[in-house]
Amino acid sequence: MSLSDAKLRSAKGQTKDYKLYDNEGLFVIVKPSGSVLWRFRYRFQGKEGNLALGTYPATSLKEARERRNEARTQLEQGIDPGAEKKRHAIAAAMHAANTFKLVAEEYIEKAKADGMAPATEVKTYWLLKQLEPKLGNRPIADIEPFEVLSVLRAVERRGNIETAHRLRSFASRVFKYAIWTTRAQSDPTAVLGGALRVVKVTNHAAIVDPGRLGGLLRAIDAFEGFKPLAAALQLSPHVFVRPAELRLAEWSEFDLEEACWRIPTPKTKMRREHWVPLSRQSVNLLRDLRPITGDHQYLFPNIRSWQRPMSENAVNVSLRRLGFTGDEMTGHGFRSTASTLLNESGLWQPDAIEVALAHRVDKSKTRSAYNRGQYWEERVRMAQWWSDYLDQIKGGNVKPLKVRA
Repeated sequence: MSLSDAKLRSAKGQTKDYKLYDNEGLFVIVKPSGSVLWRFRYRFQGKEGNLALGTYPATSLKEARERRNEARTQLEQGIDPGAEKKRHAIAAAMHAANTFKLVAEEYIEKAKADGMAPATEVKTYWLLKQLEPKLGNRPIADIEPFEVLSVLRAVERRGNIETAHRLRSFASRVFKYAIWTTRAQSDPTAVLGGALRVVKVTNHAAIVDPGRLGGLLRAIDAFEGFKPLAAALQLSPHVFVRPAELRLAEWSEFDLEEACWRIPTPKTKMRREHWVPLSRQSVNLLRDLRPITGDHQYLFPNIRSWQRPMSENAVNVSLRRLGFTGDEMTGHGFRSTASTLLNESGLWQPDAIEVALAHRVDKSKTRSAYNRGQYWEERVRMAQWWSDYLDQIKGGNVKPLKVRA
């Protein structure tokens, strides 16, 4: 006799489990606690199986019969409904586990193994942290474009337009990685490029007037503060490397006898090992610094922990303390200063200057330009000339640069 709602409602728990049958394999188990559990008994390839279909009354009699019928259809198609349910449960668990945060962290680990620079790693984790509150726990395959746009719009409203673009770019890389690893079907950021306000490109502030540069150099020499930071300020104009390369500099990279600094590939923007010739002035600065930080990993450690490098904004903050605003000079600006004045001197080949700045240069011209090969001897002479020139204008002897006709 088929079950009815009245019969199911009247079912009471007894000392042991008992069963009430409907038809076509559908029945319920009544537990001593009074819980009523739906089950479907079937046979597949000669073996008996029991499929859980829910509990009553959360799953009604009508719904239970519909689920039984679906299972019977699967059997007719040669599918084991019990095994299929387990497969869907595993897939659902994996789907839920593949959150944006977990996939993003996996992507970052892969990028690190592929040679991501430490400075880039720090910035990438920072980007993930900005996206995490809204997207971190969401299954990556379920994220819709409007969800990402909501996060980007919030950043944009705070005036951080460039950050919003960087967040979209990072999120896109994570979604593409999810596609490549079969955990997502599409990149929801692909349609958002035109939704954000355009970034106004501004150049890094830099002093290129020799007289004003001399004043900056004198101010740097008078800097009173953390000695390693003072040394970083003094070395910056002489070597004009990227700020991240300077702050992450390690003693193991320097050969003061040979007067050179080898910046390893993971630390460089162009992903090429970069050699920096050191002038006599640079070597003397480093020899004065070695008794202070030479027993540690970093030349310029953090004031709070010498096991970490100085902070990303340490040089810029120090320039502000010296009275130079962000519109006048930045740590990155030392590169623009050197590039401008070295080119204006007319003494050096433009490609040699570009290689000294670790810019991308035509590989057909400079196959070995990024190591101690082509242009090295010229760069050694240029480094010494540049340091001598800095000393000259620091002393107030400002003369027009020689310009090649």
